[in-house]
Amino acid sequence: MALIEITGLGRSFTAGDQEVTVLDGVDLSIEAGEMVAIIGQSGSGKSTLMNILGCLDRPSRGSYRFDGQDVAAMSDLELAELRRDHFGFIFQRYQLMPDLDAVGNVEIPAIYRGDPRRARRQRARKLLTRLGLGDRLGNRPGALSGGQQQRVSVARALINGGEVILADEPTGALDTQSSAELMALLRELHAEGHTVIIVTHDPTIAASADRVVEISDGAITKDTRKGPAPEPRRISKTPPTGTGIGASLDRFREATRMALWSMAAHKLRSFLTMLGIIIGITSVVSMVALGNGSQQKVLENITNIGTSTIDIRPGTGFGDRRPNRVQTLVGSDADALEGQPFAASVSPEVSTTANVIHGATTASAQLKGVSSGYFQLGAYSLIEGATFTQADVETRAQVAVLDEDAADTFFANENPIGQRVLIGRIPLQVIGVVKSSGTSFGPQSIRIFTPWSTAMVRITGGETVDSISVQVPDDYDMEQAEQEITRILTRRHGTVDFFLTNTDTIRETIQSTSKTLTYLISAIAVISLVVGGIGVMNIMLVSVTERTREIGIRKAVGARRSDITEQFLIEAVLVCLVGGALGVALAFGFGALMGVISPDTRLVYSVGTIGAAFASAMMIGVVFGYLPARSAARLDPVVALTRE
Repeated sequence: MALIEITGLGRSFTAGDQEVTVLDGVDLSIEAGEMVAIIGQSGSGKSTLMNILGCLDRPSRGSYRFDGQDVAAMSDLELAELRRDHFGFIFQRYQLMPDLDAVGNVEIPAIYRGDPRRARRQRARKLLTRLGLGDRLGNRPGALSGGQQQRVSVARALINGGEVILADEPTGALDTQSSAELMALLRELHAEGHTVIIVTHDPTIAASADRVVEISDGAITKDTRKGPAPEPRRISKTPPTGTGIGASLDRFREATRMALWSMAAHKLRSFLTMLGIIIGITSVVSMVALGNGSQQKVLENITNIGTSTIDIRPGTGFGDRRPNRVQTLVGSDADALEGQPFAASVSPEVSTTANVIHGATTASAQLKGVSSGYFQLGAYSLIEGATFTQADVETRAQVAVLDEDAADTFFANENPIGQRVLIGRIPLQVIGVVKSSGTSFGPQSIRIFTPWSTAMVRITGGETVDSISVQVPDDYDMEQAEQEITRILTRRHGTVDFFLTNTDTIRETIQSTSKTLTYLISAIAVISLVVGGIGVMNIMLVSVTERTREIGIRKAVGARRSDITEQFLIEAVLVCLVGGALGVALAFGFGALMGVISPDTRLVYSVGTIGAAFASAMMIGVVFGYLPARSAARLDPVVALTRE
């Protein structure tokens, strides 16, 4: 049984509205170990025949059997295996990867077979040394002469054994001496048992073969042997040295390495590809960090204003707009709440605005009548002096505690302790100065504190308080405290003519609002990620077009569709991951810059957000890289090889 046997082979191509027949009714049988030259003029169909013999192209009709197997019935995976394990190609234009050195080019078929890196590189060096390129192992094709490049392609054809060597015009781009050396090398390989098939238009080259097949207008016109048909002989195949998971992992590593080489070789293109990802990741991480930081800062301020505080106010709510002010809360309500398990501190509050006089200074200030526990409840810290006591409240003492601004306003160059200020015609003695450790909302004004009983009897003349604040212990349930307060005051008033607010409610509202705004801003940033992903897809599609010949070379030496898909997908994912890393770095840089420009602005970065950003980058690489990768993998080898 012949190694190669074709019967009634035909190949036609569609050109516009016409069908052009290149091969028609070709019958050819080649035994293992033969050296055959297929000769013919340009356009005779000899290169098309070689492409079909090497499984780079499929016939339109007829039968092609290799070693008894019907090639037409083989899947793409089986065809890739056939090219990889049985054929070795020597092309007229060498078809080497410009970004790889001599060893890197030679070992490509062994990579796709799954051979371990160490074993295949050792074999590649040995082959190159045998072919006289021992001192050129690290040279790239651009640093090699034409003859040296052709020897690299010969070594590549032999790396997996090269049972059948297909040489397409192998001397077409070589000078006379290099051509002679190459033909001597092919005869040597034939003597070792390789089946050598040479396609040429040069009778001198064809004369080196034991058998010459002449082809004209797509049909064999003459088949001449120099002597009797040799006994069939086959060289032993080079066995694969890697199998299973290890081989798959090695192919993955090599695909990753080749993707990195491609990115490094086209730095500007790679950067432009990842630019949209960089902008998107920077926006997402920065916006989420800004939202988290703002939320954290506001919540800290709320906590400083008063932890777990319930405010009781008259009316049905902040929207109560009855013309006559609702007056329901009295000081005794605070007394009723004082001492309850849910009350760590209770303070009635009476507020009014008054003109305050000290010496020649007159200013408008907010006068707040409060209890002795108010300063603990409101998170005030004492700067100097003392705050008033419960005894001061009970005796309606005419004493005052100033905040820092009030002290600076009325006593800029003197000690305020023991001095007096006039509220209308009521003198109050300053006994202390406090500083707020919290943050108040809305317009700020200077504040003067006095006992609430003093404010009601001596200043406002009112009988009710504006509000009552209750500080709840940290270990007491806030909801239960509200229920207890409501129960006590409802029993006292006979109706619910008051409403409650607490810092937890404010905190929850701010958290909810902050999250909503963060999600909104992040959603806008995600749009830039999607745009970046589309950019990745577009550039990768352009990359596929630019690298069509490279894809053809890889498929010719045995790459499966899955290998090509994997390489382009890895490249897309790496581009997105590098873009993601640069985006995160820029986000941190943005945070540092904001810290310098606006120290009050806080950005809080979370590991979860950064992880999600990288996951998004990877997903974008997979999703938007799949179409270009699939497009590359589906290219026909012969079409890819001939496309510039």
